[in-house]
Amino acid sequence: MENQLLTLKNNELTVQINPKGAELTHVIDAENKFDFIWNGSEWPKHAPILFPAIGRSTDDEYLLDQKSYPMQQHGFASDYSFEIIEQKDDQLSLLFKDNEETYQSYPFHFEFKVTYQLVSKKLKIQFDIKNLSVKSLTFALGFHPAFNLSGTFEDYQLAFETQDTSLKQFEIVKNPFPYRSGKVKELTKSVSNFQLERKLFEKGLVIFDNKIEQVKLFSQSSDYQMTMKMTDFPYLCLWTKEDENLSYLCIEPFQGLPDILNQKQELLQKEGNISLKANESKTYEVELNFNRK
Repeated sequence: MENQLLTLKNNELTVQINPKGAELTHVIDAENKFDFIWNGSEWPKHAPILFPAIGRSTDDEYLLDQKSYPMQQHGFASDYSFEIIEQKDDQLSLLFKDNEETYQSYPFHFEFKVTYQLVSKKLKIQFDIKNLSVKSLTFALGFHPAFNLSGTFEDYQLAFETQDTSLKQFEIVKNPFPYRSGKVKELTKSVSNFQLERKLFEKGLVIFDNKIEQVKLFSQSSDYQMTMKMTDFPYLCLWTKEDENLSYLCIEPFQGLPDILNQKQELLQKEGNISLKANESKTYEVELNFNRK
């Protein structure tokens, strides 16, 4: 039985969220009914939340105090229903706590709260992680929204706000799944006019080794554009399904990274992971601004 979607609505947008995984599922323009979020069957997800892992771990495992634990791609938060703790017309808060099953693969006690707030044409998303363990908790966090492209993929551009004048990316190898090679290479694309091309995604992922504050997705042939502010996250990833001509682009803020190929690591030593002391909390925010020209 599918979960009933939860709705936020104002005069500009209708937003729907699935309690399973606290997943953003629709952002619909009130005037023209355009859905900014991908809903195609070819990739049956919409905007999964990645926790407590990002990407694939070597052998689908990680080490904690030299002991191996299983960890699936992107962690497990998207597999569980979140509890509704607050619901208004324009705001929704959902909570997920560790359980016996999660403790087998991730031996920590925690609370993970996700809050969606709709303000005019903006959707503010807040992620709150609290460590309820007596020991330090180490995690990765990512947000994986797929944005609908109303037209040709190659017509779309990205404009990045960053202090950097050039872009760098983590080199990706496929074996057959995408991992990092451990190398970083220059990306000869414009910071302010980054043209989308299918060949960029031959390895699946493009993960920038730049501190990007904001990214705008737009096309001269579309009336719709989206701007994402993501100042709390150190990395940004782009993804679309390789070898398929699908009309979506995932723009993903990351706190954490996929493993380097064939390097199984201690959880604390994984690049990009972050740790919280006992009873410590941390908040991350993303703001999505949906506009028509």
